[in-house]
Amino acid sequence: MVKELLRAHASVRKYKDYQLSREEVAELIETAQHAASSHFVQAYSVIWVSDEGKREELGRLSKNPTQFSTAGAALLMCADFNRLQAAGEIQEKKITIDTTENVLVGAVDVALFAQNLVIAAEDKGYGICYIGGVRNAPDEISTMFNLPEGVFPLFAITLGVPDQHNEVKPRLPVEAILHENDYNSDKYAELLKVYDETMKEYYLSRGSNQKVSTWTSQMADFLESPRRPHMKKFLASKGFNLK
Repeated sequence: MVKELLRAHASVRKYKDYQLSREEVAELIETAQHAASSHFVQAYSVIWVSDEGKREELGRLSKNPTQFSTAGAALLMCADFNRLQAAGEIQEKKITIDTTENVLVGAVDVALFAQNLVIAAEDKGYGICYIGGVRNAPDEISTMFNLPEGVFPLFAITLGVPDQHNEVKPRLPVEAILHENDYNSDKYAELLKVYDETMKEYYLSRGSNQKVSTWTSQMADFLESPRRPHMKKFLASKGFNLK
């Protein structure tokens, strides 16, 4: 049952007119909190964006307006060391947050927490989509939600009753992901050639938004230039100078 649920995941980008209640949102959050956490720091916080105006603005800033306008709930997922600073103050100790390790810990904690939430939501029949576009405008979003020092947004999640279901994208073959004892990059040339054909067939045959494309061409275009270089300066403004 769990395996089938995980393998059926596909992003949902348009939802039916149904808003999740406070109780439903709280239940999903509580379930997500049982994810693993590095040293139990639980370095995450969630902003439930219930205000219509803020939700609309978040959609504009993240360049995903339809996602947020139709979602049954919109959640801004943040790495949070502000709460840990408060813990240090209770113990009369000044904690250090501005390290590369802490940024990694925060990002991993948020991702684990978020995936627990996503699985819990999909188990209830909801659809979801991760929105990395919030990192397009981290300063404006931080101001809008009053995010203090030590807290930064990583992505948003929209969820709700799907208005349409997308086909599941074929993943890379297991052989491309799994290495035994030593890393082997020699296998990629052949494996990725086969995977490109699989993805080309998928894009041409899916129910909507057909196109001629391959995975390697998409990745090459996506990573040809640095993405969101403003994030380094933004993180420094939040107290993370990455020592």
